[in-house]
Amino acid sequence: MASARRIDETTVWEAILARHADDLGKSLSPGRVAARSIPAGGGLRYNYAAMDADDATLDLLERAATELDPVGRYRELASGAMANPGERRMVLHHQTRGTPLGPVVKDGRDYRAFYEGERERFSSFARAVRDGSATGSTGKRFERVVQIGIGGSDLGPRALCLGLEQWARENGVLGPRASFISNVDPDDANGTLAGLDPATTLFILVSKSGNTQETLANEALVKARLATVPGLDPSRHLVAVTSETSPLARNPGYRESFYIDDFIGGRYSATSAVGGVILSIALGPEAFGELLAGAAEADRLALEPSPSGNAALMDALLGVFQRNALRRPATAVLPYSQALSRFPAHLQQLDMESNGKATDRDGRALPVSTGPVLFGEPGTNGQHSFYQLLHQGTDIVPLQFIGFRRNQTGFDPAFEGSTGRAKLNANLAAQIVAFAVGKDDAEPNKRFPGGRPSSLIHGERLDPAALGALLAHFENKVMFQGFLWNLNSFDQEGVQLGKLLAGKVLDRDGSGNPVLDAYASLLGVR
Repeated sequence: MASARRIDETTVWEAILARHADDLGKSLSPGRVAARSIPAGGGLRYNYAAMDADDATLDLLERAATELDPVGRYRELASGAMANPGERRMVLHHQTRGTPLGPVVKDGRDYRAFYEGERERFSSFARAVRDGSATGSTGKRFERVVQIGIGGSDLGPRALCLGLEQWARENGVLGPRASFISNVDPDDANGTLAGLDPATTLFILVSKSGNTQETLANEALVKARLATVPGLDPSRHLVAVTSETSPLARNPGYRESFYIDDFIGGRYSATSAVGGVILSIALGPEAFGELLAGAAEADRLALEPSPSGNAALMDALLGVFQRNALRRPATAVLPYSQALSRFPAHLQQLDMESNGKATDRDGRALPVSTGPVLFGEPGTNGQHSFYQLLHQGTDIVPLQFIGFRRNQTGFDPAFEGSTGRAKLNANLAAQIVAFAVGKDDAEPNKRFPGGRPSSLIHGERLDPAALGALLAHFENKVMFQGFLWNLNSFDQEGVQLGKLLAGKVLDRDGSGNPVLDAYASLLGVR
Protein backbone atom coordinates (compact mmCIF):
# COMPACT_ATOMS: atom_id res chain seq x y z
CA MET A 1 0.00 0.00 0.00
CA ALA A 2 1.49 3.31 -1.11
CA SER A 3 2.49 6.02 1.34
CA ALA A 4 -0.20 8.66 1.81
CA ARG A 5 -0.81 12.01 3.41
CA ARG A 6 -2.52 12.60 6.73
CA ILE A 7 -5.62 14.70 7.22
CA ASP A 8 -3.52 17.50 8.73
CA GLU A 9 -1.67 17.71 5.40
CA THR A 10 -4.79 18.43 3.32
CA THR A 11 -5.51 21.84 1.85
CA VAL A 12 -8.64 22.20 4.01
CA TRP A 13 -7.09 21.28 7.35
CA GLU A 14 -6.74 24.80 8.74
CA ALA A 15 -10.31 25.53 7.73
CA ILE A 16 -11.49 22.39 9.57
CA LEU A 17 -9.59 23.43 12.69
CA ALA A 18 -11.26 26.84 12.55
CA ARG A 19 -14.75 25.34 12.66
CA HIS A 20 -16.75 25.55 15.88
CA ALA A 21 -19.26 23.09 17.24
CA ASP A 22 -22.70 23.50 15.74
CA ASP A 23 -25.32 24.91 18.13
CA LEU A 24 -27.48 21.81 18.52
CA GLY A 25 -30.08 23.68 20.53
CA LYS A 26 -30.86 25.79 17.47
CA SER A 27 -30.06 23.47 14.57
CA LEU A 28 -31.54 20.12 15.63
CA SER A 29 -34.91 19.68 13.91
CA PRO A 30 -37.21 16.93 12.59
CA GLY A 31 -36.01 17.68 9.07
CA ARG A 32 -32.38 17.25 10.10
CA VAL A 33 -33.22 13.96 11.84
CA ALA A 34 -34.78 12.69 8.62
CA ALA A 35 -32.04 13.97 6.32
CA ARG A 36 -28.90 12.90 8.15
CA SER A 37 -29.38 9.16 7.83
CA ILE A 38 -27.31 6.59 5.92
CA PRO A 39 -27.89 2.83 5.37
CA ALA A 40 -25.34 0.80 7.35
CA GLY A 41 -26.23 -2.77 6.30
CA GLY A 42 -28.17 -5.53 8.02
CA GLY A 43 -31.27 -3.35 8.21
CA LEU A 44 -29.38 -0.70 10.24
CA ARG A 45 -29.12 3.02 9.63
CA TYR A 46 -26.54 5.50 10.90
CA ASN A 47 -28.12 8.80 11.97
CA TYR A 48 -25.84 11.76 12.67
CA ALA A 49 -28.43 14.52 13.08
CA ALA A 50 -27.33 15.22 16.67
CA MET A 51 -23.63 15.50 15.79
CA ASP A 52 -22.43 19.08 16.20
CA ALA A 53 -21.07 19.57 12.68
CA ASP A 54 -22.95 21.99 10.45
CA ASP A 55 -23.23 21.73 6.67
CA ALA A 56 -20.11 23.85 6.11
CA THR A 57 -18.09 21.53 8.36
CA LEU A 58 -19.44 18.45 6.61
CA ASP A 59 -18.45 19.97 3.28
CA LEU A 60 -14.87 20.51 4.50
CA LEU A 61 -14.67 16.96 5.84
CA GLU A 62 -15.90 15.60 2.51
CA ARG A 63 -13.27 17.67 0.68
CA ALA A 64 -10.59 16.23 2.98
CA ALA A 65 -11.85 12.74 2.18
CA THR A 66 -11.70 13.51 -1.53
CA GLU A 67 -8.06 14.55 -1.19
CA LEU A 68 -7.02 11.55 0.94
CA ASP A 69 -9.24 8.94 -0.80
CA PRO A 70 -9.73 6.56 2.16
CA VAL A 71 -12.14 4.47 0.08
CA GLY A 72 -9.41 4.02 -2.51
CA ARG A 73 -7.09 2.79 0.24
CA TYR A 74 -9.81 0.41 1.41
CA ARG A 75 -9.98 -0.90 -2.16
CA GLU A 76 -6.22 -1.50 -2.09
CA LEU A 77 -6.48 -3.30 1.24
CA ALA A 78 -9.42 -5.44 0.10
CA SER A 79 -7.52 -6.34 -3.07
CA GLY A 80 -4.57 -7.77 -1.16
CA ALA A 81 -2.13 -4.86 -0.80
CA MET A 82 0.37 -5.00 2.08
CA ALA A 83 -1.77 -2.91 4.42
CA ASN A 84 0.18 -3.81 7.59
CA PRO A 85 3.71 -2.52 6.91
CA GLY A 86 4.92 -3.12 10.47
CA GLU A 87 4.54 -6.87 10.01
CA ARG A 88 4.65 -6.79 6.18
CA ARG A 89 1.28 -8.47 5.87
CA MET A 90 -1.95 -8.23 3.95
CA VAL A 91 -5.12 -7.49 5.93
CA LEU A 92 -7.84 -9.91 4.87
CA HIS A 93 -10.58 -10.01 7.51
CA HIS A 94 -13.10 -8.78 4.91
CA GLN A 95 -12.43 -11.98 2.94
CA THR A 96 -13.79 -14.09 5.81
CA ARG A 97 -17.33 -12.87 5.09
CA GLY A 98 -17.26 -12.13 1.39
CA THR A 99 -15.34 -10.53 -1.44
CA PRO A 100 -16.07 -6.79 -1.64
CA LEU A 101 -13.76 -6.58 -4.69
CA GLY A 102 -13.31 -10.26 -5.54
CA PRO A 103 -11.16 -13.02 -4.00
CA VAL A 104 -7.55 -12.28 -3.07
CA VAL A 105 -5.15 -14.76 -4.68
CA LYS A 106 -1.46 -14.65 -3.81
CA ASP A 107 1.36 -17.16 -4.27
CA GLY A 108 -1.13 -19.66 -5.59
CA ARG A 109 -3.55 -19.48 -2.66
CA ASP A 110 -7.10 -18.21 -3.00
CA TYR A 111 -7.64 -16.78 0.46
CA ARG A 112 -11.39 -16.45 0.12
CA ALA A 113 -11.56 -20.14 -0.79
CA PHE A 114 -9.32 -20.99 2.18
CA TYR A 115 -11.49 -19.12 4.69
CA GLU A 116 -14.69 -20.50 3.19
CA GLY A 117 -13.25 -24.02 3.24
CA GLU A 118 -12.52 -23.69 6.94
CA ARG A 119 -16.05 -22.40 7.50
CA GLU A 120 -17.45 -25.48 5.77
CA ARG A 121 -15.30 -27.71 7.98
CA PHE A 122 -16.25 -26.11 11.28
CA SER A 123 -19.90 -25.85 10.20
CA SER A 124 -19.97 -29.62 9.69
CA PHE A 125 -18.33 -30.14 13.06
CA ALA A 126 -20.80 -27.76 14.72
CA ARG A 127 -23.75 -29.65 13.25
CA ALA A 128 -22.35 -32.90 14.62
CA VAL A 129 -21.99 -31.39 18.08
CA ARG A 130 -25.46 -29.88 17.96
CA ASP A 131 -27.22 -33.07 16.78
CA GLY A 132 -25.33 -35.27 19.24
CA SER A 133 -23.38 -37.35 16.73
CA ALA A 134 -20.13 -35.85 18.04
CA THR A 135 -19.93 -36.64 21.76
CA GLY A 136 -17.43 -36.47 24.58
CA SER A 137 -15.14 -39.35 25.48
CA THR A 138 -17.74 -40.86 27.82
CA GLY A 139 -20.43 -40.87 25.13
CA LYS A 140 -22.44 -37.96 26.55
CA ARG A 141 -23.69 -35.10 24.41
CA PHE A 142 -21.95 -31.76 24.71
CA GLU A 143 -24.12 -29.33 26.65
CA ARG A 144 -21.56 -26.56 27.14
CA VAL A 145 -18.83 -25.08 24.95
CA VAL A 146 -16.04 -22.98 26.46
CA GLN A 147 -13.62 -20.84 24.49
CA ILE A 148 -10.13 -20.37 25.94
CA GLY A 149 -8.45 -17.29 24.49
CA ILE A 150 -7.57 -13.69 25.24
CA GLY A 151 -7.82 -10.34 23.48
CA GLY A 152 -9.30 -10.78 20.03
CA SER A 153 -9.78 -14.48 20.73
CA ASP A 154 -12.20 -13.57 23.51
CA LEU A 155 -13.68 -10.07 23.25
CA GLY A 156 -15.28 -10.21 19.81
CA PRO A 157 -16.60 -13.79 19.98
CA ARG A 158 -17.89 -13.22 23.52
CA ALA A 159 -19.68 -10.01 22.54
CA LEU A 160 -21.30 -11.73 19.55
CA CYS A 161 -22.36 -14.82 21.52
CA LEU A 162 -23.97 -12.70 24.21
CA GLY A 163 -25.49 -10.50 21.54
CA LEU A 164 -27.41 -13.38 19.99
CA GLU A 165 -28.00 -15.82 22.87
CA GLN A 166 -31.52 -14.52 23.61
CA TRP A 167 -32.32 -14.29 19.90
CA ALA A 168 -31.28 -17.94 19.44
CA ARG A 169 -33.30 -19.08 22.45
CA GLU A 170 -36.38 -17.25 21.22
CA ASN A 171 -35.98 -18.74 17.73
CA GLY A 172 -35.40 -22.28 18.98
CA VAL A 173 -31.85 -22.62 17.64
CA LEU A 174 -29.81 -22.28 20.83
CA GLY A 175 -27.34 -25.13 21.13
CA PRO A 176 -24.73 -25.84 23.82
CA ARG A 177 -24.39 -22.81 26.05
CA ALA A 178 -21.24 -20.76 25.42
CA SER A 179 -18.81 -19.61 28.10
CA PHE A 180 -15.37 -18.03 27.95
CA ILE A 181 -12.10 -18.18 29.86
CA SER A 182 -9.65 -15.38 29.10
CA ASN A 183 -7.82 -13.92 32.10
CA VAL A 184 -4.69 -15.75 33.28
CA ASP A 185 -6.04 -15.14 36.80
CA PRO A 186 -6.94 -18.70 37.90
CA ASP A 187 -10.11 -17.37 39.52
CA ASP A 188 -11.48 -16.76 36.01
CA ALA A 189 -10.99 -20.34 34.82
CA ASN A 190 -11.98 -21.91 38.13
CA GLY A 191 -15.11 -19.81 38.32
CA THR A 192 -16.20 -21.04 34.89
CA LEU A 193 -15.26 -24.65 35.57
CA ALA A 194 -17.17 -24.65 38.85
CA GLY A 195 -20.47 -24.70 37.03
CA LEU A 196 -19.56 -27.30 34.39
CA ASP A 197 -19.74 -31.05 33.97
CA PRO A 198 -16.43 -31.89 32.21
CA ALA A 199 -18.00 -34.94 30.57
CA THR A 200 -20.49 -32.74 28.68
CA THR A 201 -18.20 -29.80 27.94
CA LEU A 202 -16.22 -29.04 24.79
CA PHE A 203 -13.30 -26.62 25.02
CA ILE A 204 -12.05 -24.48 22.13
CA LEU A 205 -8.44 -23.33 22.47
CA VAL A 206 -7.79 -20.24 20.33
CA SER A 207 -4.23 -19.09 19.69
CA LYS A 208 -2.99 -18.19 16.23
CA SER A 209 0.66 -18.63 17.20
CA GLY A 210 0.04 -21.56 19.50
CA ASN A 211 2.21 -19.95 22.20
CA THR A 212 0.02 -17.27 23.83
CA GLN A 213 1.12 -17.43 27.47
CA GLU A 214 -2.23 -16.70 29.13
CA THR A 215 -4.12 -19.08 26.85
CA LEU A 216 -1.71 -21.96 27.33
CA ALA A 217 -1.73 -21.43 31.11
CA ASN A 218 -5.52 -21.65 31.13
CA GLU A 219 -5.42 -24.71 28.87
CA ALA A 220 -3.07 -26.42 31.34
CA LEU A 221 -5.49 -25.63 34.18
CA VAL A 222 -8.43 -27.02 32.19
CA LYS A 223 -6.52 -30.17 31.22
CA ALA A 224 -5.56 -30.74 34.83
CA ARG A 225 -9.22 -30.48 35.78
CA LEU A 226 -10.27 -32.88 33.01
CA ALA A 227 -7.61 -35.36 34.08
CA THR A 228 -9.29 -35.72 37.48
CA VAL A 229 -12.42 -37.25 35.90
CA PRO A 230 -12.16 -41.07 35.71
CA GLY A 231 -12.47 -42.43 32.18
CA LEU A 232 -12.40 -39.04 30.49
CA ASP A 233 -9.98 -38.48 27.60
CA PRO A 234 -9.11 -34.74 27.52
CA SER A 235 -8.14 -34.86 23.84
CA ARG A 236 -11.76 -35.67 22.91
CA HIS A 237 -12.93 -32.53 24.69
CA LEU A 238 -10.53 -30.08 23.06
CA VAL A 239 -10.44 -28.46 19.63
CA ALA A 240 -7.97 -25.82 18.47
CA VAL A 241 -8.29 -22.71 16.34
CA THR A 242 -4.80 -21.80 15.22
CA SER A 243 -2.49 -21.25 12.26
CA GLU A 244 -1.37 -24.11 10.06
CA THR A 245 2.23 -23.68 11.25
CA SER A 246 1.59 -23.54 15.01
CA PRO A 247 2.36 -26.42 17.40
CA LEU A 248 -1.40 -26.86 17.88
CA ALA A 249 -1.96 -27.75 14.22
CA ARG A 250 -2.59 -31.43 13.48
CA ASN A 251 -1.80 -32.16 17.10
CA PRO A 252 -3.17 -35.47 18.50
CA GLY A 253 -3.99 -33.66 21.75
CA TYR A 254 -7.01 -32.10 20.00
CA ARG A 255 -9.91 -33.85 18.34
CA GLU A 256 -9.90 -31.26 15.55
CA SER A 257 -8.01 -28.13 14.46
CA PHE A 258 -9.44 -25.24 12.43
CA TYR A 259 -7.22 -22.70 10.78
CA ILE A 260 -6.67 -18.98 10.38
CA ASP A 261 -3.55 -17.20 9.16
CA ASP A 262 -1.37 -14.16 9.79
CA PHE A 263 -3.55 -11.97 7.59
CA ILE A 264 -6.40 -12.01 10.13
CA GLY A 265 -5.58 -9.72 13.05
CA GLY A 266 -6.87 -10.79 16.44
CA ARG A 267 -9.27 -7.89 17.00
CA TYR A 268 -10.57 -8.32 13.45
CA SER A 269 -10.97 -12.10 13.71
CA ALA A 270 -14.54 -12.55 15.01
CA THR A 271 -15.84 -13.45 11.53
CA SER A 272 -13.11 -16.07 11.01
CA ALA A 273 -12.83 -19.46 12.70
CA VAL A 274 -11.89 -17.55 15.89
CA GLY A 275 -15.54 -16.57 16.33
CA GLY A 276 -17.09 -18.93 13.85
CA VAL A 277 -16.48 -22.21 15.65
CA ILE A 278 -18.11 -21.24 18.95
CA LEU A 279 -20.87 -19.20 17.30
CA SER A 280 -21.73 -22.07 14.95
CA ILE A 281 -21.89 -24.52 17.84
CA ALA A 282 -23.86 -22.27 20.18
CA LEU A 283 -26.17 -20.58 17.65
CA GLY A 284 -25.98 -22.76 14.57
CA PRO A 285 -24.00 -22.46 11.31
CA GLU A 286 -26.99 -20.81 9.65
CA ALA A 287 -27.06 -17.98 12.18
CA PHE A 288 -23.33 -17.48 11.74
CA GLY A 289 -23.87 -17.35 7.98
CA GLU A 290 -26.50 -14.62 8.44
CA LEU A 291 -24.07 -12.67 10.61
CA LEU A 292 -21.44 -12.91 7.86
CA ALA A 293 -23.97 -11.73 5.30
CA GLY A 294 -24.74 -8.64 7.38
CA ALA A 295 -21.04 -7.88 7.72
CA ALA A 296 -20.51 -8.35 3.99
CA GLU A 297 -23.31 -5.91 3.22
CA ALA A 298 -21.71 -3.29 5.46
CA ASP A 299 -18.38 -3.91 3.73
CA ARG A 300 -19.95 -3.29 0.32
CA LEU A 301 -21.62 -0.09 1.51
CA ALA A 302 -18.24 1.13 2.77
CA LEU A 303 -17.03 1.23 -0.85
CA GLU A 304 -19.28 4.24 -1.58
CA PRO A 305 -16.91 7.17 -2.35
CA SER A 306 -19.09 9.93 -0.88
CA PRO A 307 -19.35 10.17 2.92
CA SER A 308 -23.02 11.11 2.56
CA GLY A 309 -23.67 7.56 1.36
CA ASN A 310 -21.01 5.76 3.39
CA ALA A 311 -21.97 5.35 7.06
CA ALA A 312 -18.59 4.05 8.24
CA LEU A 313 -16.69 6.86 6.49
CA MET A 314 -19.05 9.56 7.78
CA ASP A 315 -18.68 8.15 11.30
CA ALA A 316 -14.89 8.19 10.90
CA LEU A 317 -14.77 11.78 9.61
CA LEU A 318 -17.02 13.07 12.38
CA GLY A 319 -14.86 11.26 14.92
CA VAL A 320 -11.73 12.93 13.55
CA PHE A 321 -13.48 16.32 13.74
CA GLN A 322 -14.38 15.65 17.38
CA ARG A 323 -10.89 14.45 18.25
CA ASN A 324 -8.78 17.00 16.40
CA ALA A 325 -10.80 20.15 15.76
CA LEU A 326 -12.88 20.10 18.97
CA ARG A 327 -10.15 18.31 20.99
CA ARG A 328 -12.39 15.78 22.70
CA PRO A 329 -10.32 12.87 24.02
CA ALA A 330 -13.01 10.26 24.72
CA THR A 331 -16.02 8.62 23.10
CA ALA A 332 -18.84 6.70 24.80
CA VAL A 333 -20.59 3.78 23.08
CA LEU A 334 -24.04 3.37 24.61
CA PRO A 335 -26.09 0.41 23.35
CA TYR A 336 -29.71 0.44 24.48
CA SER A 337 -29.71 -3.35 24.35
CA GLN A 338 -28.65 -5.58 27.21
CA ALA A 339 -27.58 -8.19 24.66
CA LEU A 340 -24.76 -5.81 23.64
CA SER A 341 -23.41 -5.58 27.20
CA ARG A 342 -19.90 -6.67 26.12
CA PHE A 343 -19.88 -4.93 22.76
CA PRO A 344 -18.22 -1.75 24.11
CA ALA A 345 -15.45 -3.91 25.59
CA HIS A 346 -14.79 -5.40 22.16
CA LEU A 347 -14.77 -1.92 20.62
CA GLN A 348 -12.23 -0.78 23.21
CA GLN A 349 -9.72 -3.24 21.83
CA LEU A 350 -10.74 -2.69 18.22
CA ASP A 351 -10.36 1.09 18.41
CA MET A 352 -7.71 1.68 21.06
CA GLU A 353 -5.35 -1.09 19.96
CA SER A 354 -5.73 -0.14 16.30
CA ASN A 355 -5.43 3.63 16.47
CA GLY A 356 -3.66 4.22 19.76
CA LYS A 357 -0.52 5.25 17.86
CA ALA A 358 1.82 8.27 18.02
CA THR A 359 3.66 7.68 14.73
CA ASP A 360 2.27 7.39 11.22
CA ARG A 361 2.87 4.65 8.65
CA ASP A 362 6.08 6.37 7.57
CA GLY A 363 7.51 6.50 11.10
CA ARG A 364 6.87 10.21 11.53
CA ALA A 365 5.74 11.60 14.88
CA LEU A 366 2.10 12.64 14.63
CA PRO A 367 1.35 16.32 15.28
CA VAL A 368 -2.35 15.54 15.87
CA SER A 369 -4.17 13.43 18.44
CA THR A 370 -5.29 9.99 17.31
CA GLY A 371 -7.64 7.33 18.70
CA PRO A 372 -9.90 8.39 21.58
CA VAL A 373 -10.39 6.69 24.91
CA LEU A 374 -13.51 4.54 24.49
CA PHE A 375 -15.92 3.34 27.16
CA GLY A 376 -19.56 2.38 27.52
CA GLU A 377 -22.34 0.42 29.16
CA PRO A 378 -25.87 -0.51 28.09
CA GLY A 379 -28.73 1.89 28.69
CA THR A 380 -30.59 2.39 30.91
CA ASN A 381 -27.98 1.09 33.39
CA GLY A 382 -25.47 3.71 32.30
CA GLN A 383 -27.99 6.47 32.98
CA HIS A 384 -27.77 5.57 36.67
CA SER A 385 -23.99 5.42 36.58
CA PHE A 386 -21.82 7.83 34.55
CA TYR A 387 -24.38 9.92 32.63
CA GLN A 388 -24.11 12.63 35.30
CA LEU A 389 -20.62 13.48 34.05
CA LEU A 390 -21.77 13.25 30.43
CA HIS A 391 -24.60 15.73 31.05
CA GLN A 392 -22.99 18.24 33.39
CA GLY A 393 -19.27 17.46 33.54
CA THR A 394 -16.60 19.89 32.40
CA ASP A 395 -15.61 17.78 29.37
CA ILE A 396 -17.85 17.11 26.39
CA VAL A 397 -17.82 13.42 25.42
CA PRO A 398 -19.24 12.49 22.00
CA LEU A 399 -21.77 9.67 22.27
CA GLN A 400 -22.58 6.77 19.98
CA PHE A 401 -26.02 5.32 20.76
CA ILE A 402 -27.34 2.00 19.43
CA GLY A 403 -31.04 1.11 19.56
CA PHE A 404 -33.69 -1.22 18.15
CA ARG A 405 -37.44 -0.95 17.66
CA ARG A 406 -38.21 -4.53 18.78
CA ASN A 407 -37.08 -6.96 21.47
CA GLN A 408 -35.24 -10.18 20.85
CA THR A 409 -37.73 -11.85 23.19
CA GLY A 410 -41.51 -11.91 23.03
CA PHE A 411 -42.62 -11.56 26.66
CA ASP A 412 -42.96 -7.86 27.47
CA PRO A 413 -46.10 -7.05 29.49
CA ALA A 414 -47.19 -3.45 29.92
CA PHE A 415 -46.57 -1.60 33.19
CA GLU A 416 -48.05 1.82 33.89
CA GLY A 417 -49.38 2.02 30.35
CA SER A 418 -46.31 1.01 28.35
CA THR A 419 -44.05 -1.97 27.71
CA GLY A 420 -40.44 -2.30 28.76
CA ARG A 421 -39.36 -1.78 25.14
CA ALA A 422 -41.34 1.45 24.94
CA LYS A 423 -39.75 2.66 28.19
CA LEU A 424 -36.28 1.75 26.97
CA ASN A 425 -36.65 3.54 23.66
CA ALA A 426 -38.35 6.54 25.28
CA ASN A 427 -35.28 6.88 27.48
CA LEU A 428 -33.00 6.63 24.44
CA ALA A 429 -34.87 9.34 22.52
CA ALA A 430 -34.96 11.52 25.62
CA GLN A 431 -31.24 11.19 26.24
CA ILE A 432 -30.33 12.17 22.67
CA VAL A 433 -32.41 15.35 22.93
CA ALA A 434 -31.39 16.13 26.53
CA PHE A 435 -27.71 15.88 25.68
CA ALA A 436 -28.12 18.01 22.56
CA VAL A 437 -30.49 20.72 23.78
CA GLY A 438 -29.97 20.84 27.55
CA LYS A 439 -32.14 22.86 29.95
CA ASP A 440 -31.80 26.28 31.45
CA ASP A 441 -32.57 26.80 35.13
CA ALA A 442 -32.21 29.55 37.69
CA GLU A 443 -30.33 27.13 39.92
CA PRO A 444 -26.89 26.46 38.43
CA ASN A 445 -26.74 22.85 39.64
CA LYS A 446 -29.98 22.14 37.76
CA ARG A 447 -28.73 23.73 34.55
CA PHE A 448 -27.89 21.42 31.65
CA PRO A 449 -25.64 23.15 29.09
CA GLY A 450 -26.55 20.87 26.20
CA GLY A 451 -24.30 20.83 23.14
CA ARG A 452 -23.39 17.20 23.83
CA PRO A 453 -23.21 15.54 20.38
CA SER A 454 -24.35 12.02 19.57
CA SER A 455 -24.98 9.63 16.71
CA LEU A 456 -27.49 6.79 16.59
CA ILE A 457 -27.21 3.42 14.88
CA HIS A 458 -30.70 1.93 14.82
CA GLY A 459 -32.61 -0.97 13.36
CA GLU A 460 -35.69 -3.12 13.70
CA ARG A 461 -34.22 -5.88 15.89
CA LEU A 462 -30.83 -7.21 16.97
CA ASP A 463 -30.59 -10.37 14.86
CA PRO A 464 -27.53 -12.04 13.24
CA ALA A 465 -27.51 -9.85 10.11
CA ALA A 466 -27.84 -6.65 12.15
CA LEU A 467 -25.09 -7.70 14.55
CA GLY A 468 -22.77 -8.61 11.68
CA ALA A 469 -23.35 -5.21 10.07
CA LEU A 470 -22.82 -3.45 13.41
CA LEU A 471 -19.51 -5.25 13.88
CA ALA A 472 -18.33 -4.42 10.35
CA HIS A 473 -19.47 -0.79 10.65
CA PHE A 474 -17.10 -0.19 13.56
CA GLU A 475 -14.28 -2.23 11.99
CA ASN A 476 -14.54 -0.09 8.86
CA LYS A 477 -14.87 3.14 10.84
CA VAL A 478 -11.62 2.36 12.68
CA MET A 479 -9.94 1.41 9.39
CA PHE A 480 -11.01 4.70 7.77
CA GLN A 481 -9.79 6.75 10.74
CA GLY A 482 -6.46 4.96 10.47
CA PHE A 483 -6.29 6.00 6.82
CA LEU A 484 -7.21 9.60 7.67
CA TRP A 485 -4.41 9.77 10.26
CA ASN A 486 -2.15 7.63 8.03
CA LEU A 487 -1.67 5.07 10.81
CA ASN A 488 -0.99 1.37 10.67
CA SER A 489 -4.20 0.22 12.35
CA PHE A 490 -3.25 -3.44 12.08
CA ASP A 491 -0.22 -3.94 14.32
CA GLN A 492 0.01 -3.62 18.11
CA GLU A 493 3.60 -3.15 19.18
CA GLY A 494 2.45 -1.55 22.42
CA VAL A 495 1.19 -4.94 23.59
CA GLN A 496 4.58 -6.58 23.19
CA LEU A 497 6.71 -4.66 25.71
CA GLY A 498 4.63 -5.75 28.70
CA LYS A 499 4.81 -9.38 27.53
CA LEU A 500 8.59 -9.15 27.25
CA LEU A 501 9.02 -7.70 30.74
CA ALA A 502 6.59 -10.24 32.23
CA GLY A 503 8.74 -13.02 30.76
CA LYS A 504 11.80 -11.51 32.43
CA VAL A 505 10.02 -11.37 35.79
CA LEU A 506 9.19 -15.07 35.51
CA ASP A 507 12.79 -15.99 34.62
CA ARG A 508 14.29 -17.96 37.51
CA ASP A 509 17.52 -15.97 37.29
CA GLY A 510 15.67 -12.68 37.77
CA SER A 511 14.89 -9.92 35.32
CA GLY A 512 18.14 -8.00 35.65
CA ASN A 513 16.08 -4.91 36.42
CA PRO A 514 16.08 -4.13 40.16
CA VAL A 515 12.97 -1.96 40.01
CA LEU A 516 11.08 -4.65 38.10
CA ASP A 517 12.22 -7.25 40.63
CA ALA A 518 11.16 -4.99 43.51
CA TYR A 519 7.60 -4.79 42.19
CA ALA A 520 7.61 -8.52 41.50
CA SER A 521 8.62 -9.10 45.11
CA LEU A 522 5.78 -6.88 46.37
CA LEU A 523 3.35 -9.06 44.42
CA GLY A 524 4.82 -12.36 45.57
CA VAL A 525 6.16 -13.51 42.20
CA ARG A 526 9.40 -14.57 43.85
